[in-house]
Amino acid sequence: MKYSSLGAMFLAKREENPHLIAYRYKEDGSWKSVTYGEAVNWGERIACGLANLGIKKGDRIAIVSGNRIEWAMIDYATQTLGAVLVTIYPSLLKEQVKYILNDSETKVVFAENDVQINKINETKEGLKHTEHFFVIDGENSTIKEPWKTLTHLGEEGAAFLEKNPGYLKEVSASVGGDDWATIIYTSGTTGEPKGAILTNNNLLSNVEAGLQCLPVTSDDEFLSFLPLSHVFERMAGHFLAYYCSATIAYAESIDTVPQNMGEIKPMVMASVPRLYEKMYARVLDNVEMGSPLKQKIFHWAVSVGREYVKRQQNKQKIGSALQFKRNLAYKLVFSKLAERVGGRIKFFISGGAPLSPEIAEFFGAAGLMILEGYGLTETSPLISVNRVDKFRFGTVGPVAPGVEVKIAEDGEICARGPNIMVGYYKKEAETKEAIDEEGWFHTGDIGIIDEDGFLKITDRKKNIIVTAGGKNIAPQPIENIMITSKYIEQFVMIGDRRKFCSAVIVASEENLGKWAEAKGLSYKTLEDLNKLPGVKELIQAEIDRLSAGLASYETIKKFVLAKELFSIENGTLTPSLKVKRKVVEEMYADEIEELYK
Repeated sequence: MKYSSLGAMFLAKREENPHLIAYRYKEDGSWKSVTYGEAVNWGERIACGLANLGIKKGDRIAIVSGNRIEWAMIDYATQTLGAVLVTIYPSLLKEQVKYILNDSETKVVFAENDVQINKINETKEGLKHTEHFFVIDGENSTIKEPWKTLTHLGEEGAAFLEKNPGYLKEVSASVGGDDWATIIYTSGTTGEPKGAILTNNNLLSNVEAGLQCLPVTSDDEFLSFLPLSHVFERMAGHFLAYYCSATIAYAESIDTVPQNMGEIKPMVMASVPRLYEKMYARVLDNVEMGSPLKQKIFHWAVSVGREYVKRQQNKQKIGSALQFKRNLAYKLVFSKLAERVGGRIKFFISGGAPLSPEIAEFFGAAGLMILEGYGLTETSPLISVNRVDKFRFGTVGPVAPGVEVKIAEDGEICARGPNIMVGYYKKEAETKEAIDEEGWFHTGDIGIIDEDGFLKITDRKKNIIVTAGGKNIAPQPIENIMITSKYIEQFVMIGDRRKFCSAVIVASEENLGKWAEAKGLSYKTLEDLNKLPGVKELIQAEIDRLSAGLASYETIKKFVLAKELFSIENGTLTPSLKVKRKVVEEMYADEIEELYK
């Protein structure tokens, strides 16, 4: 590997590319830039501030914050000391934060602002190991002892560095590939969170494997908005981007992503499927509002684009006639979509949840390739990913270099390689259950590898529905089909040990609202919308339309309309935006039972 540790990689950039722009962030309405040289100096001061507190190799440091440049600096400061960063989602509740701080034996905690300070303060008496408390956004915070600001820590670090100029270089050199780099608590859809331990080699091997699959260079600019607390963004938009000296721009928030894309004009962006689903739904909605001629041109352009990308996928000759039509389709239709995402996108990366093949194909047809990949926290995360020149819609691509994959007898995907975690922190039994004696990590996902080496995920092992009639059904592919309807926002299929399949559906308030307004129907909330005459019939018609290729036992016979969006706040989504099926089923248990009476 090029670098001996993540800390060594961080420090090396001051010599390699000191003048390149490393980070961009928005402050007071304008974008600020930080070079690689400036970033290393900043991270060095924080590291030395921590060293001044007595923090040493192996000590745990936690951060509970949204994405911002300080998050990156604290991570790299931790890595240069050989300490271990514990990542905490800012959306977690105070008891969950307390559990992670205690379980990980964290000594130092960084909180973003007053909201996070208050969570920690309310459980501070129960913290067993945490000795030092720092706030990142200190200027906008009303802090009291024992809290201090990150700025203060940096000042202490600068003084320490002046007295000990060679300290950090010496300490960083002692950190090796097998040393722990981070503990990431898997949010999990059930049970107590487990802390996955990842080493420097786990993460660096995954970065280098990723760069063999994805054409990223120092000329590229990333827009980062997925939580850095999650391994997907931390790998793709943090470590990998830094490794190749690209520029990382932080979106102001998830709500400002469309605006920030227009300002930053990114070349590469990682996202969960939710963003692409929303973009797709908005495009279709705009088309429906257009004139018959505009609709005809749009559908012609999409059919041309699909044929074009299909030939690319199958390595077939494009031909001059198709190339001409594709250029015209781009000029008339797709260029407008490209402009909305900044006009410079080389490719998107999708992970964290399954992407609908129809949506992937649509973006591919438009010349905005979404490279879907696959992995888990425990695998650092990359196991497989589609390439720009080797892709197949509906799959998660070929296996990454250096990673082995096998399909067990029951269809479970197992992975082995330098990216596999050490284990779960203080959970020996769970570790042995996840990693067998031959080093294979059992993912809990069901899948196949096709004849061309593309990995396809069928579903989570525990999500497989077995109907009362003994039919096995993988719900995820069906759910992916259903959410392509502009009237369906979220969809959870029900049917285990039932005589037929049903669903809990969150209707699209935006599009259903437009439908209601066109019919002169009034409403105030999503719950009101659900009760309007004709709504259930409209949703059922969409389900029937999209069920054309399904077997009879896979079709949805009845459904419940959810009264609110599935979200982290109401406990139906994990922090990484996966649906907690059990919670949804419990929340709507009475309504579901009514369907089967």
